[in-house]
Amino acid sequence: MLTPDALFMRLSGMDGMQMLGWRGLSMGGLFLLAWFVTTSSRVRDLGILASGAGLAVMLCQALNATLFPTGIALAPVSVVLVSVATTPVWSAVLARLLYGEVTSRATWLTIVAVLFGIAIAVSGKGDAALNTSALLGALCGLGVAFSLALNFVILRNTSRVPILLCIGLGALLAGSFGLLSATPARMMDGTVWAIALTGALILPVSFFSLSLASRHTAATNVSLLMLLETVIGPLWVWLGTGETPTPRMLLGGALVLISLAAYLLGTDRAARRRRSQTV
Repeated sequence: MLTPDALFMRLSGMDGMQMLGWRGLSMGGLFLLAWFVTTSSRVRDLGILASGAGLAVMLCQALNATLFPTGIALAPVSVVLVSVATTPVWSAVLARLLYGEVTSRATWLTIVAVLFGIAIAVSGKGDAALNTSALLGALCGLGVAFSLALNFVILRNTSRVPILLCIGLGALLAGSFGLLSATPARMMDGTVWAIALTGALILPVSFFSLSLASRHTAATNVSLLMLLETVIGPLWVWLGTGETPTPRMLLGGALVLISLAAYLLGTDRAARRRRSQTV
């Protein structure tokens, strides 16, 4: 669900702070409404929110939602995407430091292959010269990667954290910042339906699914799968706007898809062997 996001962001014609305002407020409001309607333990959830893990998840969501459009506004998209692609590395490192989880050799090899594929996919445009703006954009991308990784690792190891409440408040915080930065008068500039669709459907479904998945598999695996957006996103933009992907995008994307497919198939076979040995 994340992959059509690039298409609708492009169709909206809005700047970074406008998109942040619409996406954050829409997603945050929807998550909080869903939490209020579905939970039967609001007092307990609010207590967990006030804990270290709950606040960390909320702040991680606010941080990654704010830094991504900021980075895109400062630097070439390729610079930001390469930085965001370090999410699996951060996930592996943080899981080891915070919870003692060991990342397998196969996972590290897949991370290297995926990073190489993404580097190929976003290279070759000649717009990533080293300057202050590019450096700041890269730092924003690294901030996004770190906050996403920390979010997945915490949710993986702290099952009591209410996902809808914590992520909803984080998104609402980021959206409020975007609204104030863009000013309410400018929020209706551009194609509103396109950005509203990302905030009301694409982002809520994708982020909830990714966050929930982190409770069933290692945060590194979730981070790896999330990187499919980087290589599939340009295909959605091509379908919607006619911007043809470059040969390097197709080559890098194919490498990412093949690497992830091989990793997932290998993991599935290993899991089946373990189950058969215990029967």
